[in-house]
Amino acid sequence: MTTEGSTYVRAGAMALFGPDQTQVGWLSGGCLEPEIARRARHAAAVGAAGAMEIDTRDDEDLFAGSAVGCRGRLRLVLLPLDRMPGWATAVQAWWAGHGALTLTLSADGDVHVRVGEVSLHWTLARHAEAPTDSLAGDVSVPAPARVAIFGAGPETPSLLQALRPLGWHVSVVERRARWIPDTDIADTWLMKAPDDALRALQPAPDAALVMHHHFEHDREALEALAHTRIPFIGLLGPVRRREDLLRVLPAPTHALLVPRLRSPVGLRLGGQGPEAIALSIAAQLQAWRHGETP
Repeated sequence: MTTEGSTYVRAGAMALFGPDQTQVGWLSGGCLEPEIARRARHAAAVGAAGAMEIDTRDDEDLFAGSAVGCRGRLRLVLLPLDRMPGWATAVQAWWAGHGALTLTLSADGDVHVRVGEVSLHWTLARHAEAPTDSLAGDVSVPAPARVAIFGAGPETPSLLQALRPLGWHVSVVERRARWIPDTDIADTWLMKAPDDALRALQPAPDAALVMHHHFEHDREALEALAHTRIPFIGLLGPVRRREDLLRVLPAPTHALLVPRLRSPVGLRLGGQGPEAIALSIAAQLQAWRHGETP
């Protein structure tokens, strides 16, 4: 997908339209989604690659019955995934952090996908209504951002519910049996010491959160994280607690840790309780991931 001007999503956005009106992801914000879904399901039914363009840059588009109020252009490619055996393998490799997902399409219906060592190729029929040049192009979707949470607690369920739909791959490191959930709420759950967990987490996380609500467990995690290259390390708790933790760390460890430490972690959004804390942390992580400065 490519975009121009003001659009709901940017180049590289994807949505999955399945049977029985199932849908994962959004492309237009809602008003134009039924037509996108209809055409996507038609492409799947006929087993051919299709394309469509949504252009709302003209003044008259502001007053159309389905006006979205944006001034932009979306060019969408519609792919019948059931005619692309192995697609799930590529997505799984992408989710596992093996690399960006690079998708290349040619006007004659050739589709190439590469993720790390995974390379796949298909030749699809072209839908009769799809202009030849509309199917040509390439897009690269970066591998998901990864966060490791050291210490489960009352904030963890809400934090995972906020981060995972935003595309974060979440690992939880927790050895205390009382916090182990009955269901699999994280992508990875490790009952290991911090040093061992960091060796097991491959690729390394982009961010780490330390939130045991336990002084010694937090100290142990901070000491292990100080010797990594993880650029974002968040510590839950007030300033006084942070200073007490830093005071008991060796001076070299302190020097390695402090430039990357966000403490107290989370944006000042107001409210109290685990849900508000989880929201503030998720908001800070999302802003940091996209280079925003709240």
